[in-house]
Order: sequence, then structure tokens, then C-alpha cells
Amino acid sequence: MKIRAITYFYSPDIGELASCVSQAGAFLHRAQSAFEAGGYQVQSTRLATTSFTKWLPEESENALLLTALDFEAALAEQNIGYLSLGPALPDHPASYRLIPAVLAETHNIFFSGLLTTPGGGISLPAIQACGEIIRAAAGLEANGFANLRFAALANVPPGAPFFPAAYHAGGAPRFSLACEAADLAVEAFSQADTLAAARQNLVTSLEKHAGILTPIARGIQKETGIEFGGLDLTPAPFPELEHSLGTALERMGVPKLGQPGSLAAAAILAATLDQARFPRCGFNGLMLPVLEDALLAQRAAEGSLSLKDLLLYSSVCGTGLDTVPLPGSATAQQLSAILLDVAALAQRLNKPLTARLMPVPGKQAGDPTSFDFAYFANSRVMDLDAAPLTDFLAGVENFDLQPRRSEI
Repeated sequence: MKIRAITYFYSPDIGELASCVSQAGAFLHRAQSAFEAGGYQVQSTRLATTSFTKWLPEESENALLLTALDFEAALAEQNIGYLSLGPALPDHPASYRLIPAVLAETHNIFFSGLLTTPGGGISLPAIQACGEIIRAAAGLEANGFANLRFAALANVPPGAPFFPAAYHAGGAPRFSLACEAADLAVEAFSQADTLAAARQNLVTSLEKHAGILTPIARGIQKETGIEFGGLDLTPAPFPELEHSLGTALERMGVPKLGQPGSLAAAAILAATLDQARFPRCGFNGLMLPVLEDALLAQRAAEGSLSLKDLLLYSSVCGTGLDTVPLPGSATAQQLSAILLDVAALAQRLNKPLTARLMPVPGKQAGDPTSFDFAYFANSRVMDLDAAPLTDFLAGVENFDLQPRRSEI
């Protein structure tokens, strides 16, 4: 297992931007050294702020771009990998339109956009705006790569350390860990004689690592005064079969991910993660990013795994739709239809879900992808069976969608 990211959450003071980033950099350097001394590889250090709508002095494209460029320069000086400027918000509808221009001019800046509102609300204008962002971002870089730095969020609370979903609630700074733990799941389901034993092995392994990481984090908190927010032990993959969540699911007995039995396997693994005891933050569910997982990429290329399958599995586990390669001709209206389903699922089941969709310019369904990125496994463009919404669902209302009542 590796630490994917140490994420530092804070509320920026734009007047003291360089100083604040310097303080964050000093903290992250100290924290990285401590975790590496504990035997863990740290892949990246990251900052996440409150929503830019909360502190941007002027809600304009130019103001956000200049601030983002200042941030990016400060990141480079402090050797910090990435920064999330938080989500665009439904009660700031103009904020969504600011994002594509900043994605075009930066390389290490991430954004998100909320699809939902507190208390079970869904915003149709926000869903449409996020579809427009994804459509616009697809043309900014080769292969639509800029969409790696944007996600639509449904019912995602602050404090999740995985990007692009990370944002701060406000108040004092804090930090948390995003882990890359798919290899633990592969090992657990490869080295046991029964399903029960495999599940227990995974729980034991997760709690073992948490038992090492948590005291280190508590020590850093005591030393620095920066609060430890918890661990996200979502078994995030790396594009190798031995670090593939798809491999772990197939080791349970699914012939090919996407075939019947896959939903049950996903539910079993998610329920197993729930049994482990450790200080939690973020998702702590199954992450099924098509392009970041070697076996998922393979099954998608074969046609065994579809976008609808991924959405179905999100109902029992998961973080939603992640790094899904789609046809370059995908329209904002088609993308919005997918986002509405993600939002409805998140609110009805009262769970956090995200959508990071990646239309690939010039590619059609079935075409091979050609990403040159160490954290991606190439696949084929997945079919987008979607049409623009009409009537009420194409409107500009906000509406409530409460979780199902449990009483009979």
C-alpha cells in the first residue's frame, strides 16, 4: 500500500497567498518525511481550499485565472504537487462558467462543481453547467486530458482527500490521507480458502496499516497543531494487474467484470471495507476509474464493462464514474443526462458520488485511446447511449430527492 496523497485543507487569505502556501509547504514536507520514515511511499502532496466562491474578491474569469496562476507559481516554489480550488456552487451559478478558462491556462489546478444542495436537493442548472464544463474542457488538451482536473460532485462532503473531489469546509487547517490500497484487496482475495477468510484478511490488513499510519498522523498533529482529519482507505488502483481493484473483484469468482455476479462482488468488497475500524474521512468505498485500473481498462476495451454497469455498481459501493473515456462528439446535453443519474443515485441512497467524464476529441465508441500518462492504462472509448433530456428534466428547477424511508 502507498499513500496517494497527503492533502492539506485550508481557507486561503489571498492577501497573504505566498505566505500561506509556504506554511502549507513546510507542513507537508514535515508530514511526508514522517510517513516515509514509517515505511510508506508518498506519491504526492496536495492543497485543497474552500470553494473559490467564498474568497475570490471578484467573481470573474480574469480574477480567478490570475489567482490560480499565482497559486500555481507558489506551488512550484514549495514543491507541492497539486491544488484544488474547490467547487463551483449552485447558489453561485456564474461560478461554473469561470472554470474552463482556468483549466486551459494551468496544469496543476483542479476544480469541481456541485450538482446537489444540502438536505437532498438536486440543481438542474448546476447539472447543465457541469455538462458544459466537461464539453468545453474536452477541447483544451490532447485526448481531452484537461477533464482529469474536473469532477462533478453529488452529495460529497468537505474533507475528502482524493482529487478532484477535495475541498475544505472552512475554519482551521487540517490534513488527511488518500491511500492507494487496491493491492491489499488483490492479496486478500488471492490468498484464502474461503470468502469469509478473504474478507477477514482484508479487514486485518487495512486495520494493520491504519494502526501504523494513525499514530504517525497523531504525532504530526501534536507537533504542528494541524488537526488530523482521518484516512480514506478506498482501495484506489494503479494501472498494473496486481494493483487493480478489477483484479480483486474477479478473484472472488466473477469470470469477467461486467458480467452477472459483478454487482455482488462489488457489494461484498464495499461491505468488507465498512467492517474495518480506523479514523475515517472521504469515501472509503470502491473506486472504479476505468483508465487508472489495468483490468477495468481491459474489460471496457473488450466491451464487457459499460458505463451503465459502472453506474449500477455505484449503487452498492463506489465513488461514481471516474476517468471514463467517451466519444469526442458527446454533447453537453448528453453529459448532463449522465450527471443527473449520478446526482439522483447519490441523493436517493444518501451517499457521495462523483463523475469525472473524459470525452476524447476525434474518437468514436470503440476507438483505442492513446494517453501518454504513467497513471493511465489505455482502453477503448466507451459507448455513450444517451440523448438530451427534455421537458421537466431539461428545466431550470431545483428539486428535492430524499432517501427512501426504511419503515415498512
